Order: sequence, then structure tokens, then C-alpha cells
Amino acid sequence: MVEAVIVVPCYNEAERFETQKFSDILGNHPEITLLFVDDGSRDNTRETLCGLCNRFDNAVLLALEQNCGKGEAVRQGMLKSMEYHPRFSGFYDADMATDFDDMQQMLKATSHADLYVSGCRLARLGGQIKRSPLRHILGRVFATAVSRHLDLQVYDTQCGAKIFSADAVPAVFGKKFSTRWFFDVEILRRMLNIYGKEELLKRSMEFPLHSWSDKSGSKIRYFSAFIDFLRLLCSKD
Repeated sequence: MVEAVIVVPCYNEAERFETQKFSDILGNHPEITLLFVDDGSRDNTRETLCGLCNRFDNAVLLALEQNCGKGEAVRQGMLKSMEYHPRFSGFYDADMATDFDDMQQMLKATSHADLYVSGCRLARLGGQIKRSPLRHILGRVFATAVSRHLDLQVYDTQCGAKIFSADAVPAVFGKKFSTRWFFDVEILRRMLNIYGKEELLKRSMEFPLHSWSDKSGSKIRYFSAFIDFLRLLCSKD
């Protein structure tokens, strides 16, 4: 049994893809499979990923012919991960904003949070969390709105580093998401509906990341994100 399959959604990442860093992860952690999802890239991303997958047995490529957005790329990757019968499945941003050492620590944290572990970009003494002031402020406002919407105290829904028990994946990711930018919130809402608040709190945690940094090339657009948030509030699942 594979310990974990980590889905890495990729869209036009050729210029900033850290091939050597991913090679080091694959070479040093044979117990972890990286499942790269090329979301219909129009640059040389697919060729870069093919080269990596040809070198490592624990690197897999899922190629989507058309761009469908990060949420759908993650969803299809998570469902694909079930073919490898892992104990845990998760996803991780291709820009490596989160240090992969933190992902390893998150996997260890599943020993007492065996359902769901999410990275948390909590600025604190001893941490190296580097976010732009604007994104930090917007993040705090958004987290407050989400906490009220879900009736669940959560600090950071949008971090692109998350791990799930494999048993939860089919139900949580079986249906397409309603939003493009805020599928992370939909994931939490689905888990609340499936497991209930008490069990979710007992078996889940937000893991304070040691290192995270803003990367150039972010694809989020604030106006479309605002419209997406309104769509999120109106959706029911």
C-alpha cells in the first residue's frame, strides 16, 4: 500500500516549475507518489512533467485535454489517486509555496488527526510566513466570513496544502464543485455534511506551516473571485 498520493495541479507552469526540487522529493520519498495533473496547459508544462514521470516510478501524470480550473483538476486528481490504494491523499501547489518538509509533518500529524489536515499560514514567532499585506488582509476578512458561513472556526481555508484520509475522498470529491476559486470551502462544507461538526473537529486539524511564501504568477483575479464568493454563498453543497 502506498502511504500517500499527493496531487499537484499544474497549468502553464513551465517557466516556474522547480524540476530539481520535485526530483529530490521523488528520489528521497519512494513511499509518496506525486500525481501531476496537467490542466490543459498551453506551454511546455506537459513535456516537463513527462520527463519527470519517465525518471521516477512514483511520479504519475494525468493529462487533461482542456483547461477546467484548479478545483476540477484537483478533484480529478484526487479521484485518480484512489487507483493506487493509498492510506492518505492530498494536494500541493505546483509553485511549492509551501515547503514540502511541512507536507511531511502534516502526514505525521495524521496520527492524531486521521481525517483531514490542512496547512495554516499563521504568521508567528519562529515561522517564515511571507504574504503580501493585501493578501493577508483579504485572507483574514475571507476567513471570518467563511467561519460564520460554516459555523466553524477556521483560520485559513485557502492554503494549497491539504491531506485527507483515503476513505473520505470518494464522497468529498465525487461531485463537481460549484465555484472556481473557493472549492476549498466547498470541501469543508461537504465534510461537515458527511461527518458532522463534532466528528470533523475531533479528527481534523489546521497545521501551522513553518514556511510559506507568495510566488509570482498567481492566476487569481479579484473581481472574478468576488463573484465566485457570491456563488459559493448561494450554493448548497
